[in-house]
Amino acid sequence: MPFSESDAVSHDYDLITLGAGSGGVAASRRAAAHGARVLIAENNRVGGTCVIRGCVPKKLMMYAAGFSQALEEARGFGWTGVSGRFEMARWADAKAAEIDRLEGIYRSLIDSAGVTLVMGRARLAGPGEVEIDGRRYRAPRVLIATGGMPARDAMPGLDQAMTSNEVLDLRELPASVLVVGGGYIAVEFASILAGLGSRVTLAYRAELPLRGFDIDLRRRLAASLAERGIELAAGVELNALERDADGFSLRRADGSVLRAAAALNATGRRPNTADLGLEALGVALAADGSVVVDADSRSTASGIWAIGDVTNRINLTPVAIAEGRAFADHEFSGQRLRVDHRTVASAVFADPPLASIGLTEEQAGSLGPVAIFESEFRPMKTAFAGGTARTYMKLVVDGLNDRVLGVHMLGTDAAEIVQSLAVALTCGATKRDFDRTIAVHPTAAEEFVLMREPVRRTARATAP
Repeated sequence: MPFSESDAVSHDYDLITLGAGSGGVAASRRAAAHGARVLIAENNRVGGTCVIRGCVPKKLMMYAAGFSQALEEARGFGWTGVSGRFEMARWADAKAAEIDRLEGIYRSLIDSAGVTLVMGRARLAGPGEVEIDGRRYRAPRVLIATGGMPARDAMPGLDQAMTSNEVLDLRELPASVLVVGGGYIAVEFASILAGLGSRVTLAYRAELPLRGFDIDLRRRLAASLAERGIELAAGVELNALERDADGFSLRRADGSVLRAAAALNATGRRPNTADLGLEALGVALAADGSVVVDADSRSTASGIWAIGDVTNRINLTPVAIAEGRAFADHEFSGQRLRVDHRTVASAVFADPPLASIGLTEEQAGSLGPVAIFESEFRPMKTAFAGGTARTYMKLVVDGLNDRVLGVHMLGTDAAEIVQSLAVALTCGATKRDFDRTIAVHPTAAEEFVLMREPVRRTARATAP
């Protein structure tokens, strides 16, 4: 049933949102567009992790790092006298100004939507009641959109290292950096810091980085990182991080010790659910602290929903936005909308970047027969400049009905190309659809429609 003003006549607001990040702002604005009275609470800066201390500043730093390789390539294209020196403080000042500008835009969006913004620490004080710095507000619906924060307890001493928050505020580039972790945050910052000029050691317990991604991307990324001068310290348990006057020491289970002037903790993130008053109201939390929700983002407590990283479903900004809008449409316009988490593309802005959507070869093979198509080559630009970097592309195809189940790429513009192909995969494209698509030449992306013969076919794997 569509929302009406009479639904909440005894309340201050129709919706109170905790967290003014991308998901919380999207949900609040959409709810207000449907006529709801909305309050959004934020205890830090408006814009959340992505805008303030995540995706946006990280990619600005990635762009800065990319110029080191661009300057090298320029010489191969006939440019002379090309050189430069990176000044971290200048970048930091420019980044801060840009983040201030973007925060201003977010505040303007909230204001123009008619949403009330209250700055302060919010917690649930009772059913339908939220307390913000001592003042109470009431609403029949509360949306938890508080996101996540860096985890600091993977091993003793890790709390002494920088996290992804602090590394983005550096004003001086460390001579050497020990990056602890093997996930996307770790490999992204390892690539960035190496590109800016630091000596980087990437330490993780697994044999390969990026657990959860397709194995062929993981192998090729590890080789590429090593080729770019990053020391990979893999396959050994990490015992403790110690700090002294000269920097940091990472002690490993095999007795080896890794040293660097600075250390970055990139061991993962955890949901921001502490001290929100959730448990007292019957909101179930998973072992990792995330809010347990159903397909409509409802928690186990009446009148409380949660979206985004705080639910630890798929921790990506566009997913949080989609979840927030689906919640608002469902609750305030009567539309029955749900987010499909099965076909969500993801990108890792390492050097080289990679992107994926759909099933990995291992995942698809566990369900039935698959056909694998691959292409690997040196891009025209790289080859002309004398570089050795290679691009890798892979299609995972259902061996029974020809449907494309997975698209994976490592190389320049991977995120842009896979984003476009995500439309095809979401629509259920088959390999035949790819085959009858005319290529745009000369491009790297055309290789995805020029793969004619599978490199291998596999039958259904034995269940574990």
